[in-house]
Amino acid sequence: MTIQAETKKHNNNNKHPSRKHSSKKKDSVTVSVLNDKSPLIPKKKGGDDHFNGASKSGAVMNLSTTIIGAGIMALPATMKVLGLALGIAAIVLVAVLSESTVRILLKYSRGGRTDSYGSLMGDAFGDVGKKMLQACVVINNLGILVIYMIIIGDVVAGSTSNGLHHPGLLEGWFGPHWWSGRVFVLMVTTICVFVPLASLKRMDSLSVTSGLAVALAVVFLIVMVAISMFKIVSGSLPMPQFLPDIKDINSVWNLFTAIPVLVTAYVCHFNVHTIGNELEDPSFIEPVVQISLVLCTMVYIMTSFFGFVLFGDATMGDILSNFDSDLGVPFSAELNDIVRISYALHLMLVFPLVFYALRLNTDGLLFSSAQLPLESDNKRFGFISVSLLTLVYLGANFVPSAWDAFQFTGATSAVCIGFIFPAAIAIRDAHGIATKGDKILAVLMICLAVFANVVAIYSDAYALFKKNPSPRA
Repeated sequence: MTIQAETKKHNNNNKHPSRKHSSKKKDSVTVSVLNDKSPLIPKKKGGDDHFNGASKSGAVMNLSTTIIGAGIMALPATMKVLGLALGIAAIVLVAVLSESTVRILLKYSRGGRTDSYGSLMGDAFGDVGKKMLQACVVINNLGILVIYMIIIGDVVAGSTSNGLHHPGLLEGWFGPHWWSGRVFVLMVTTICVFVPLASLKRMDSLSVTSGLAVALAVVFLIVMVAISMFKIVSGSLPMPQFLPDIKDINSVWNLFTAIPVLVTAYVCHFNVHTIGNELEDPSFIEPVVQISLVLCTMVYIMTSFFGFVLFGDATMGDILSNFDSDLGVPFSAELNDIVRISYALHLMLVFPLVFYALRLNTDGLLFSSAQLPLESDNKRFGFISVSLLTLVYLGANFVPSAWDAFQFTGATSAVCIGFIFPAAIAIRDAHGIATKGDKILAVLMICLAVFANVVAIYSDAYALFKKNPSPRA
């Protein structure tokens, strides 16, 4: 039901002779509009004039931080699968497609006068479409947050892969103890870091932490580039692989295993509307998206290139795991610590942005008939937050590796959120505003996304059952 229809219904009800009945109708309509159309926190609440809208720079930081999460750590491993030339081309292609899909969402949001991704899906496909999107966001974001916590655990507490142990920061500094183990470290991180950050109710409140998160990612990148350049000049690095190594048909199928990682790296669609709603001028959201995508693409290309050049065939699914041994440069141990600490802190600061959308969509799935918006119901807000943090914590202790989680979320929910659902909205064209080019692009995106991810799932399953080497090895 559109906002205009709700408003018309409300106006008609005001004419009813029963004042009490009219009041109930008004409350019902207000709650419906709040639940279906409003962001989690409105721009002003209770007459508070201190928040008149987020700045453009703050929006860029928040969206860029949403994009640059853990996906950057797996991108160098995709270069091992695709080669530098094809890998970098794939990064640029996915960035262009991502910009196109966000543009579709914003175009049809204006056409249907909706201000959230869920409302847009509901406008096009009804309540079923809205629930499908919410379910995909919950699965995707839950998987992403599990990945974040896995990487934080790998960095701080260490990990073991293929019989090889990679000591974490605490073990390297103080030796193995019960308090330096993964279970205890992640519990302390959850209670002391994630619980306070997850309690923030307005996304603009995270703009400062988002700026710091981007800065920490740049620190990681600068250190890695400096190490790579030093080793290139000294002649201690071999020539990198520019094209994929194709030996047989299985090698061809293996190329598609990189697709889910690339898709996951650019999925930010679930936060675009929320960031736009909080802007001083919501029309700024389009340049915000473009600036953020260009910034993140540059970071992705540099990280992929120099990460793969530095470690070559030894590049792991989580490249941070490579920074636990002698790098062959002066102050190697100190540089390893700087890289791992900076990115662990980065992920901690990214966590609340992804958790924000996870909590909001979980509430939409489980409490769609609630009479109060989420931020006004402290018990519901706290229950959902604690439950989700507990699930993330348990997942991080039982999922084998970040690459496994990337493969699952990227090949399922992420591709739906980032490509299939926006393309389906354009094809459905509920308001008759699609151009011929929009529909052609939408059909191509759906075909490409479905084909690439079916092949990726098949390739992963084949490698698992045949026990072939994985790119994370």
